[in-house]
Amino acid sequence: MTAIKHALQRDIFTPNDERLLGIVNVCKAGKKKKNCFLCATVTTERPVQVKVVKVKKSDKGDFYKRQQTWELRDLTEVDAKDASKENPEFDLHFEKVYRWVASSTAEKNSFISCIWKLNQRYLRKKVEFVNVSSQLLEESVPSGESQSVAGGDEDALDDYQELSTREEQDIEGMMEMCEYAVSNAEAFAEQLSRELQVLDGANIQSIMASEKQVNILMQLLDEALGEVDTIEGKLSSYEEMLQSVKEQMDQISQSNRLIQISNTNNVKLLDEIQFLVNYMDLSKGHIRALQEGDLTSPKGIEACINASEALLQCMNVALRPGHDKLMAVIQQQLLFAELRDTFARRLTNHLNNVFVHQGHDQSSTLSQHTAEMSLPKHSPLHRDLLRYSKLMEWLKNTHREKYEGLSRTYVDYMSRLYEREIKDFFEVAKIKMAGTTKEAKGKFGLHGSSGKLTGSTSSLNKLTVQGSNSRRSQSSSLLDMGNMSASDLDVADRTKFDKIFEQVLSELEPLCLAEQDFISKFFKLQQHPTVTPPLAQPETEEADGGMSSRIPPQAEHRQSLSSEKDLVRLMMNKIFQSIETELNSLIALGDKIDSFNSLYMLVKMSHHVWTAENVDPASYLSTTLGNVLVTVKRNFDKCISGQIRQMEEVKISKKSKVGILPFVTGFEEFAELAETIFRNAERRGDLDKAYVKLIRAVFMNVEKVANESQKTPRDVVMMENFHHIFSTLSRLKISCLKAERQEAKHKYTDHLQSHVINSLGQPLEKLNHFFEGVEARVAQGVREEEVSYQLAFNKQELRKVIKEYPGKEVKKGLDNLYKKVDKHLCEEESLLQVVWHSMQDEFIRQYKHFEDLIGRCYPGSGITMEFTIQDMLEYFSSIAQSH
Repeated sequence: MTAIKHALQRDIFTPNDERLLGIVNVCKAGKKKKNCFLCATVTTERPVQVKVVKVKKSDKGDFYKRQQTWELRDLTEVDAKDASKENPEFDLHFEKVYRWVASSTAEKNSFISCIWKLNQRYLRKKVEFVNVSSQLLEESVPSGESQSVAGGDEDALDDYQELSTREEQDIEGMMEMCEYAVSNAEAFAEQLSRELQVLDGANIQSIMASEKQVNILMQLLDEALGEVDTIEGKLSSYEEMLQSVKEQMDQISQSNRLIQISNTNNVKLLDEIQFLVNYMDLSKGHIRALQEGDLTSPKGIEACINASEALLQCMNVALRPGHDKLMAVIQQQLLFAELRDTFARRLTNHLNNVFVHQGHDQSSTLSQHTAEMSLPKHSPLHRDLLRYSKLMEWLKNTHREKYEGLSRTYVDYMSRLYEREIKDFFEVAKIKMAGTTKEAKGKFGLHGSSGKLTGSTSSLNKLTVQGSNSRRSQSSSLLDMGNMSASDLDVADRTKFDKIFEQVLSELEPLCLAEQDFISKFFKLQQHPTVTPPLAQPETEEADGGMSSRIPPQAEHRQSLSSEKDLVRLMMNKIFQSIETELNSLIALGDKIDSFNSLYMLVKMSHHVWTAENVDPASYLSTTLGNVLVTVKRNFDKCISGQIRQMEEVKISKKSKVGILPFVTGFEEFAELAETIFRNAERRGDLDKAYVKLIRAVFMNVEKVANESQKTPRDVVMMENFHHIFSTLSRLKISCLKAERQEAKHKYTDHLQSHVINSLGQPLEKLNHFFEGVEARVAQGVREEEVSYQLAFNKQELRKVIKEYPGKEVKKGLDNLYKKVDKHLCEEESLLQVVWHSMQDEFIRQYKHFEDLIGRCYPGSGITMEFTIQDMLEYFSSIAQSH
C-alpha cells in the first residue's frame, strides 16, 4: 500500500499541488468487484481545499487516473455500519449515498479517522459519524506504527515531506545493492538497522575525540566574557559623564524656553499697546473740532465731519478680550462718550436754529410767489442743509433719540410752512378758475384787495350754482351742448381751466419730488431699496429695534430698508398733509364750475400719475396723485351718469316736429371735445367705457322719443337721428364704437325703407289693394291665368281701377306726398332728397311688380298702366325741382 501511495502522490496529486493524506482500497457494494482507491487529499496552497478523490487503474493497467472528485464540505454523513464488529462496509453521503466495501476493516477505520481529523482541522463542519467507534474519533493518537500519514495527528499531517529526487535515487541504489529488498523486507530492514548502529558508534567516537577542542573553545569563551565585562565598565563610566552633560543641557534648554516666552509676551504686549494707541487715540484737533468747531462755515463743517467720523471709528473699534478692564481704555471710552454727547447737543441746537432762521427767510417770499401762482422753491434751504447730511448720518448712528427729535422738529416746521404756502397757492388757483377777480367776487362772494377767499379753503367747497341765470359753463350737459352753437361752449373757459389745473400739478410735482429727495439724502434714509416694502405703516422705532435682535442679519437688513422707506413716506405724509385735501377741493370746484372739466382733470391727473410711477411707484407723490385720481375718475363717472340721467328725463314738444334730438347733437359735440382732450391720453380705456355707456343711452332714448312722438312719424325720428349718429361715428372714427356705428347704419337704413314703403301706400291705394287681392288668390291655390275669371278680379275690374290713376292724378298724389315728407323731415339733416330718391326707386319697383302681375295673371289682355316709367321719372324730377 505504501508503494501505491507514493506512486499516486507522484503521478496524480503532485502535478495538481495536492497531498495525499489517506487512502483505502474499495469496491462498490453489491456489484461485480472492480477495485479502486478512495483518496483523502488537501491542497498545498491556501486556502486549503479538502477533497475525496476516486482513483481507478486504467484499462491498460499501466497507470492510475482520476475518475471522480467530491468536496469534503459537501459530505453530510459517514456510516460505518457497525461499531462493535469488524465490518468492511461503509457509506459516504454526498449529494447522494455512495456504498463501499473496503479491502479490510483496518483500512476502513484508518480512512474514516483521517476524514474525521481533516474535518476537525480544516472545516469544523458538523458531519454525522454513525456507527463509528469513539476510539477512532479522538483528537490525537499515540505515536508508533499507527502514526502513518493517514492515521497520524495534525502535526504529522503538517510535517509530512515528499521525498526529494536525490532521496529517491539513494533509496533505489540501496535497494539495487540489496536485491532481496523487495522479496525479503525483513532482511532488508535488519541490514539497514545494522548499518545505522555502525553509524551511531562512529558518531560517538568522533564526539569523544573532539573533547579537547571543546575545552579550548570554552576557554576562549571565558576570555571573551572577561573582555565584555571590561567594556561594560567603561560604558557605565561614559554614561555617568553623559548624564551630567544631559542635565546641564536640560537646564540651558529650560532657560532658553523661558527667554523665548518672555520675548513672545513682550511682542504681544507691544502689539496690544500699538492696537489701543492706533485705534483708540483721538487727535487734539478732532477733539477741538467736536467741542468748539464752527458749524456755520464750510471749513468748520468739514472739520466737524472728519472729527465725528474719527470719533465714531474709535468708539466702534472691536476691543479684544480683557481690553474693557484696562483703566486707560475705560477712561478713553468715557472721554469718547462725553465728546459724543457734547457734539450731538451742539449739532442738534445748531440745526434747530437753522430750521427756524431758514423758515423766517422763506416766509418773506410767500406773497411774491402767491401773486405769480407758483410755489416757493426750497432749493436754497435744501442746499444749505445738505452740507450737514454726513453729520446727520453720524447722529443717526450715535444718538438715535436726538436724530429722531431733529426729524420731528423738521417735519413740524415744514408741515406748517408748506401748509401756508399750499393754501395760498390753491386759493389763487381757485380764484383764477372761477374767473377774474371781480367776477369771482360778484359770483362767489369773494372780497379783499388781494383777491383771497373770505374764509378758509373749505369755503369754496360750499359754493353752488346761482340758478339758471349763472354762467352756462357751470351746468354743462349733452342737452345744453345740443341746444347751443360751438361759439357758446366757452371753449376759452375750459382751456383756461385746463391750463390752470396743469399749472397746479406742474408746481406740486417738482416740489414733492425735491422734498422727498432731500429727506432721503439729509436724513440718510434708503429711497430705492431692492426689496418690496410692506403695505402697512411701520410701528415705532423701539418696536423695530426690539425685533432686530431676534431675526437673521439678511432679514434684518431687508426690514431696515423697508422701514426706512416707510419712514420717508410717513414724513412726507405729515409735511404735505394738506395737498390731498386741497386737490380734492380744487377738483370739486372745477366739477361745479363745469362738469366736463372732469375730462380735462382725468387726462392731466392720469398723465402725472403715470409720470410719478415711472420715477418711483412707491413715492409719496405717486400714492397721493393715485388717490386723487380715484376721486377724479369718480367725478368723471358721475358726469357720465348725469348725462345719461338727463337723456332719460328729456321731454319733447307735442306740437312741433322732433328733428335731431338735442342729446344726439350733444353726444356729437361731446365726442369731438373728448377726442380732442384724450388724443394722447394714458387712460383711453376710461373714455371708451364712457362712450359705450353714452351711445347705448342715446340709442335707447332715441327709440323712446320715437315711440312717444305724436307729430313726427316714428320711422322719421329713428331715420334722422340714427343717420346723424352714423355720420358722427363715421367722421370721428372711434375704434371702440365700430359695432355701434354699424348698428346705427342698420337702424337708419331699416327705418328709411320702412318710411318709404309706408308713405308710398297712399297715392296708389286702390291699385295696391287690388293687386294684394290678386296675390292672395294665387297664394290660396288659384292658378295665375285663372285669376281673371274671378268676379272681383276680372279684366273689367282691373281696367276700372287703372283708369282711376291717370298720369295727372299720379303726379298730383306724388306732389302731395313730397309736401308731406318735407313737412316731417328736419332741415339740419338734409335727408329730403335721399328719402325722395328712395321713394322713386320704391315706386318704380312697385310699378314693375304691377306690370309683372298683369302679364302673368292677365296674359294677352293688352291692359297697361295709364303712365310709363319714363313718365314717373319726369314726375319725380319736376316735383323735386319745383320745390
